[in-house]
Amino acid sequence: MINRRAATNRRPRMGPPLAPKLPESLSPASVVQCELEHEQTVEAAGYQGVDLGGTLAESVEFDRCAFRQTSFAGAQLQTVRFTDCVVETSDLSNVRAENARLERVSLSGCRATGLAASGAMLSDVAFTDCKADLTNWRFTRFEAVTFQNCNLAGADFTEADLRGASFTDCDLSGAQFHQATMAGTRFRHCELQGIGGITNWEGAIVHPDDLLELSYILAGALGIVIDTDRP
Repeated sequence: MINRRAATNRRPRMGPPLAPKLPESLSPASVVQCELEHEQTVEAAGYQGVDLGGTLAESVEFDRCAFRQTSFAGAQLQTVRFTDCVVETSDLSNVRAENARLERVSLSGCRATGLAASGAMLSDVAFTDCKADLTNWRFTRFEAVTFQNCNLAGADFTEADLRGASFTDCDLSGAQFHQATMAGTRFRHCELQGIGGITNWEGAIVHPDDLLELSYILAGALGIVIDTDRP
């Protein structure tokens, strides 16, 4: 069992994520590897155009696997673990992955609308060009995690540990950061309109181009009225 308090007290590693370590060649996923069961371990398998949507399997482990044009839509994969995996142009929408663990994973061009990953642990994970709106990251810990050009509108980061996360060119409109830990979290060229929990951004690092919009949000949270009337 993860000691959440100890994890929160430990300073997360920041910086660019480490790349997944895949073998030179992968065997196509077998029938057994496409019919997932509880506590199953899959190693060095390639999933290409496979439909895993609606799968119900807890504590599955994927080690050194690649997923391309694979659908997990609506799957329930609580406590799933991905280690040294690549996920490309795949569908993770409405996946239930509470208490998941991702380590050295890259996701690009994926759809993850409505993904629920509360209580997860992400280490060395890169999201690029992903649609991840309305995702649930409550109580999740981010260590060396990057979001690049991602749609995170309406995402919920309540009580998440974001000290090791960075967001670049992302749409975070309407995202929630209530009670999040954010000292060192980086934001650059992001859409921040309507975000919640701005008073929890102590220690966050924001690019100068984002400051104007952020100042209006902070003023609103503090009850400051901005008079735009000219004398």
